[in-house]
Amino acid sequence: MTDAARLAVLPAGRRPATFAICARASTARAFYMLNSNSKKERLSMKSSIRTRRVTVTAMFAAMATVLMYFEMPLPFMPPFLKVDPSAIPILIGSFILGPAAGVAMAFIKAFVHLFSSGTGGVGELADFIITSSFAVSASLVYRRHHTKKGAILACAVGTVCIAIAGVVANKFLLLPFFGKIMPMEEIFSMCGSVNPLIHDTNSYLLFGALPFNMIKGILVSLLTFPVYKKMSNHIKVFLAKVEPNAKVAVETH
Repeated sequence: MTDAARLAVLPAGRRPATFAICARASTARAFYMLNSNSKKERLSMKSSIRTRRVTVTAMFAAMATVLMYFEMPLPFMPPFLKVDPSAIPILIGSFILGPAAGVAMAFIKAFVHLFSSGTGGVGELADFIITSSFAVSASLVYRRHHTKKGAILACAVGTVCIAIAGVVANKFLLLPFFGKIMPMEEIFSMCGSVNPLIHDTNSYLLFGALPFNMIKGILVSLLTFPVYKKMSNHIKVFLAKVEPNAKVAVETH
């Protein structure tokens, strides 16, 4: 029986008070249903955005995995130190999604390459550490300074971090690994043939690993700027479920 029907069968003297009670009950039910629907919509929206973030993370990780195969040596650098563009999509993804996503992309890339590794996973671990240091440091700075100058500062900080991480990874991971394959003297002799300044561990780190990763950070930063400008708005629109033609400022940080 509806509230109106209940009122019709009541004595006239009791109708006003009963009407007020029924009105409050109806209002409470309506508020509960509205609040319940609102919660469901929010949960559905969060789930959809989370799924889209995972999709974008996987997309950038796949791009980085493929680009890692396009490596090349640099002049005056040890021949086993090769630069590749795989850090570009990871840096772009970190700018858009944050540092955690950048670490996830770097991990996926390293894990996939682990199956074709020629270093028993040592090279992949070193690459993961170096790339993650770049992505995390740069994205944290860019999150606090979300401007063009902030992006330049972020890349500068990331370049410094990748250089430091590169020295650490070479000293404690790569050099010990290569030292088990061939004598260190032969390694430094091979490096010295392309860079006469390298003749021992310290000179290798100072004139080999350090400038190599600095150059790598600068190249990645320079190539990231034009690509990020074109991709970021489309990715942010996709994440926020906004129509491409809608004039809405989308921010995911």
